[in-house]
Amino acid sequence: MTTPHVNPAFIGDDGIDDMGMPYKMKNSNSEPPPKEPKEREQWGKGVEFLMSCIAMSVGLGNVWRFPFTALDNGGGAFLIPYLVVLFLVGKPIYYLEMIIGQFSSRGSVKVFDLCPAMRGIGYGQAFMVFLLGTYYESICAIIGFYLVNSFMNPLPWAKCRPEWGDHCMDSAPKQQLGNGSLLKDGLNALTKLQRSTDIMEEELVGTSNRTISSSELYFVKEVLREKKNINDGIGLPNWELVFGLFVSWLCVFAIIIKGVRSSGKASYFLAIFPYVIMAVLLIRAVTLPGSLDGIIYFIKPDWSKILDPTVWYAAVTQCFYSLSVCFGNIIMYSSYNKFGHNVHRDATIVTGLDTCTSLLAGFTIFGILGHLAHEIGTDDIRSVVKGGAGLAFISYPDAIAKFQSLPQIFSVLFFLMLFVLGIGSNIAMTSCTVTAVRDYFPKVKQWQCALGIATVSFCIGLAYVTPGGQFILTLVDYFGASMIALFLGIAELYVLGWAYGVDRLCKDAEFMMGRKVGAYWRLCWGVVTPVIMTSILVYFLATYTPLKYNDAVYPSWAYGIGWTITSFGILQVPIWIVVGTIRAPGSSWTMKLKNAFKPTNDWGPSDPLLREQYNKEIANEAISNQNLGCLGYIRKNIFG
Repeated sequence: MTTPHVNPAFIGDDGIDDMGMPYKMKNSNSEPPPKEPKEREQWGKGVEFLMSCIAMSVGLGNVWRFPFTALDNGGGAFLIPYLVVLFLVGKPIYYLEMIIGQFSSRGSVKVFDLCPAMRGIGYGQAFMVFLLGTYYESICAIIGFYLVNSFMNPLPWAKCRPEWGDHCMDSAPKQQLGNGSLLKDGLNALTKLQRSTDIMEEELVGTSNRTISSSELYFVKEVLREKKNINDGIGLPNWELVFGLFVSWLCVFAIIIKGVRSSGKASYFLAIFPYVIMAVLLIRAVTLPGSLDGIIYFIKPDWSKILDPTVWYAAVTQCFYSLSVCFGNIIMYSSYNKFGHNVHRDATIVTGLDTCTSLLAGFTIFGILGHLAHEIGTDDIRSVVKGGAGLAFISYPDAIAKFQSLPQIFSVLFFLMLFVLGIGSNIAMTSCTVTAVRDYFPKVKQWQCALGIATVSFCIGLAYVTPGGQFILTLVDYFGASMIALFLGIAELYVLGWAYGVDRLCKDAEFMMGRKVGAYWRLCWGVVTPVIMTSILVYFLATYTPLKYNDAVYPSWAYGIGWTITSFGILQVPIWIVVGTIRAPGSSWTMKLKNAFKPTNDWGPSDPLLREQYNKEIANEAISNQNLGCLGYIRKNIFG
């Protein structure tokens, strides 16, 4: 049931407002009306917001992370905890952040005007998203490198090169010249392939005598030119990857140069095009011999893992990072919505589509791998694929190289899809940083801010395209993304659910959209979601082990940099509690601290008339909440 809502800011063509009063009656004196604040930029159409959210949330994690996370955690059985987590963590947080961003028309930092003492959460998230953007484009640079080389015939990673040594095995199949059947060399290749499926973390040089596929050596020796360790530094950038990094950032800058006016138009392509390619690849995959075996292998449940806490931890992290919740991106995008836009519908669409995309990618990838296993004559599909960081650049190219006809077409389509997905996600991250800056410095033009951030990020990104770049990328991802995101995400949930209040959130949503919020959302925002996320943090800390890359231990200075990054992000919270308390009004420190956890005077809808009406409703609500007591507040906060 919808609740009728009067909008005092509306003035009809006849000069009559929603309250039936002529506009000039409210300004009967001769004084000019107060100067309206500059309106915030908005999406051209509501569908542009939806498409932008899809382009942001549906990314690389869906295509190459989800299938193998599911496989390593019970296959089809993993879908049960994943769907449970989606409904108890992913969907509630997504809707929550959409509501608060649209209601306030504030970016990911200024939105914490709802609780100034906790503004450090916004600053920490802005710092984290900036770091994510710096290395995300380095991945796009590698993808671009593969995309360009996918036009070569034969594919450059299909055959071994003399300088790679005697332990290299061609990724392309060996065939008899006469009738095309597999020869004895093909059987020997199968034996070598099975030996080459040792995890990617083994040393690739030195005394190791294992057989290595040409696709793996191409990635390590030609693309990354990777070092064994970074004890003596990370080396100089690879100029080919530097060019790819420049092109990637140029694409991002060109799309966000005019803010949501330009990125909204690009969102149609960024959101829809990957699905076109995925559909083509899926159709081709399911028509290949042996593809059904691969799909069955992907969804076959391993019920013994259903109660394993590691599986539930994997489900939460996959859902958390796949949807980009608690990063500030969703708040930023929704802040450009028109007041009253139906974000409940959009949150439902995006979260559901994200899961469907992950399953679609799983069917496609394992269909191809099932065909590959059929071609080389093995029933063990796991033996033809490697997981981990090199999945997109070793396993998939290796599988594509084994296609008997036109592997270049599949390679171009696959890497073009990955490139578009990567650009779509990073547009959201870079826009989040731009919005955080412009909310505090509105005189800075959009293109100036975007150019500055892109330039700085490009310079930092040069470290990721060096021979030691993957060491640095893994370090920044772990200490600058995973740890900061988890801690600040939990802090955000408790602030919104209890400092600001679930009950007030629900009234804000009703005031904005004219629809009541159900018990499911109240319970998730107030209890279920924060408890699950807190449990995940405890599990994360309890099972912590020092970070390694390819079984190589980082030097002490690298761990020092990592913990410094984590500390800088997390310490924003206590720093801004102190700053917020000092700035808050009050005659005593106790009063200052109390006021620091209350919304600022200008908190609410950006429209002055709407905010005036909102403040009256909140004042009336505060009167009715007097003398509730602790238990009464808890009960009302959760159940209304």
